[in-house]
Amino acid sequence: MSYKPTMSEPRPDAADLIAAAREAATRAYAPYSRFRVGAVAVADDGRIFAGVNVENAAYGSTMCAEATALAAAVSAGVRRIPVVAVACLDGEDCSPCGNCRQLMGEFGVQEVIVEDPAGGTRSLPLSALLPHAFGPGSLPS
Repeated sequence: MSYKPTMSEPRPDAADLIAAAREAATRAYAPYSRFRVGAVAVADDGRIFAGVNVENAAYGSTMCAEATALAAAVSAGVRRIPVVAVACLDGEDCSPCGNCRQLMGEFGVQEVIVEDPAGGTRSLPLSALLPHAFGPGSLPS
């Protein structure tokens, strides 16, 4: 996704971010689980990066949508990502896995927006999803 807001333009609202995540999910590669997930990572400068889950027959090699969205942002040079939105197709409820929550903590995610099966959105602070997080500040200097 190549959306870049102007300085005076506000961040897209939760519904717009979920719509972008749902659109991304249509491109997920999920031949084994058929659980299609899309995510968008919103950089601190407003750029939006999409990601999808990418499954693999060797299940441990599977990549989550949140991780691929974060990787796209980091690949573009972003280091602060305050918001991530996640959507699953087919009315599934989805929440980031523990590994993705830890990855979000690494890049300063503060808000996680998820779509609920009824089509609404929930906005949660990462601290509620990852209490007592271990992050860069936990390491000795």
